[in-house]
Amino acid sequence: MEIRKLQEKDAGEVSALIATTLRTTNIKDYSSEYIENEVKVLQPQSILERASWTHFYVFCEDEIIVGCGAIGPFWGKTDESSLFTLFVLPEYQGQGIGRKIIQTLEKDEYFLRAKRIEIPASITAVPFYRKMGYDYKNGITTPDAEGLLRLEKFR
Repeated sequence: MEIRKLQEKDAGEVSALIATTLRTTNIKDYSSEYIENEVKVLQPQSILERASWTHFYVFCEDEIIVGCGAIGPFWGKTDESSLFTLFVLPEYQGQGIGRKIIQTLEKDEYFLRAKRIEIPASITAVPFYRKMGYDYKNGITTPDAEGLLRLEKFR
């Protein structure tokens, strides 16, 4: 598996990967309307914008981007970071790619400098993140107004 930083030419493929994953995997926990709003937000230009202030990685098998993930500062702080945009194509889920994404992000300088790392997690992804050592922020186990749960890990 090739792991590398996102390049400008990857933005369309990453946006399509996210749309496919949302429509296939996350649809069990969210309405079609919610999913389509997320797809509209995560277009190539917003992927590139996010990559401008995070370290955004892609995970490739045979030159196909099968997963992605980013880490960046939590609201500009130097001692807190956030994980963003973690997605694995549905047909590659359950093969350890998500774990590899987390392991890569947890070796990044934004992770290593942080005392606390937060993930704005989809309902769908919560069991996976909990297996990776993240827990509910402030013990809150219900989705917020954005439909997400806030998970965190302390170092």
